Amino acid sequence: MAWSVSFAQPVPYAQGLAMQYRLLQARQDGAIPDTVLILQHTPVVTLGNRGRDNYLLKSEEGYRAIGIELHHAERGGDVTFHGPGQWVLYPILHLGDSLTDSHGYLNNLEEIAICALGDYGIHGFRRAGKSGAWTDAGKIAAIGFRLKKWVSFHGMSFNVCNDLSGFQTIVPCGLVGEPVATMKTILGSACPPLERVRDSLLNHFSTVCNRDLERYDADGKLPPALESLVLGLGM
Repeated sequence: MAWSVSFAQPVPYAQGLAMQYRLLQARQDGAIPDTVLILQHTPVVTLGNRGRDNYLLKSEEGYRAIGIELHHAERGGDVTFHGPGQWVLYPILHLGDSLTDSHGYLNNLEEIAICALGDYGIHGFRRAGKSGAWTDAGKIAAIGFRLKKWVSFHGMSFNVCNDLSGFQTIVPCGLVGEPVATMKTILGSACPPLERVRDSLLNHFSTVCNRDLERYDADGKLPPALESLVLGLGM
């Protein structure tokens, strides 16, 4: 059994990170089962451990002027953009069984994205030497995670109907000249609602990672052990 918590409204990056750290500690302590956050962020550019400032096409002041935050993130990967219309999956998992190492876990995150795309007739695929999920129109899912005491945090972003202009302020994932796609740019008016894509991602997470999910909405009733960790009550 595992939990998932979804957020209907975009979450500021700092708030999402604080939630992850609280959940990470609780999972390391065995106080909660594996837990998956799925949310959208308010506009933000993040740099992972391999992120280089030369992949930022604006200054910090320049980003602030157009309403985009800038954060360094404790995760793998390079630079990426998050914004409304893009689902971000943050699994807080104790790796074991089929998730015994970081390579197997990376493969599973890619598989979740590829299977979710398949639900809507989009051909998704991997590319040798590059992480994430790709389509003929460009990269659609980016992956960057970290393990601490064999518990994962950070995770995967998946483009649904987000505005791609934020990606034009960076060199996405450090890949010069590589296009970025969304389900909307591929499907047009046939793009499914965000909620349906969220459910597809969680369904495939459950299957690929072999976790039965008890699903919760952040603005609904949460288990007491989860409420303070997610909402930061008393913090």
